[in-house]
Amino acid sequence: MRILFLGDIVGRSGRDVIEKQLPQLRQQLKIDVVIVNGENAAAGFGITGQICKSLYQVGVDIITTGNHIWDQREIMQWISTDHKLIRPINFPSGSPGKGSFFYQTKNGERLLVINAMGRLYMDPLDDPFAAIDKELSAYRLGGNVDTIFVDFHAEASSEKMALAHYLDGRVSAVIGTHTHVPTADHQILPAGTAYQTDAGMCGDYNSVIGMDKTSPIQRFTRKLPTDRLVPATGIATLCGVFIETHKNGLAKNIHPIRLNGRLQPTNLDVISS
Repeated sequence: MRILFLGDIVGRSGRDVIEKQLPQLRQQLKIDVVIVNGENAAAGFGITGQICKSLYQVGVDIITTGNHIWDQREIMQWISTDHKLIRPINFPSGSPGKGSFFYQTKNGERLLVINAMGRLYMDPLDDPFAAIDKELSAYRLGGNVDTIFVDFHAEASSEKMALAHYLDGRVSAVIGTHTHVPTADHQILPAGTAYQTDAGMCGDYNSVIGMDKTSPIQRFTRKLPTDRLVPATGIATLCGVFIETHKNGLAKNIHPIRLNGRLQPTNLDVISS
């Protein structure tokens, strides 16, 4: 299976770069499924039903989220019927929506996507390790599911790395989100799981993690209340990872993807050759 995962979409510029780049990217890399983290898509805070629909229209198949999932109140109703939009699986029992989605590609391949959230320097949710273990008790990689992808939305790189090693060999990939900065540690772990600490964001990098620079700088230098943070509106970079799996579900390749905007772009010809 050929998977494209795109990191946190930040505001209008992040949505625009996906609309611009995704159709050609999907065709050139012969993508089977596109997963995006959309938790900052609505003006930097949360996501709306209309944004979900617009992302599906340009080729997104599944949307993961994180700590900003409930920032737009309307999404609490929307997520109950849109099962392709998932929230962290370790939210307390009874939370709207689900933490995983079982997807079948046009070729009949079966994919399980799990979204989880870390607890270090984050909201004190349920144990993500235990929550994923419980979900995996019903699935066997290479058995009743062909590929298992985990978006781990977490602040601490140590927590992300620990989860990846904990799941090594049981899932196809563990990719981190939340910090908005793409890391350079893409690798395949010893038992066959693809890993990168953070996929980066789809947003304007002439910013402070996607937000206009003025208010964050004021907060750090003056320690005074400032205006609400707003997304930067310059040209965005599309950031994510491309993962290819073997027939047994373990990872064959992982490549960072960076297109457009300020960051050095990926040479797609090398990946697609």
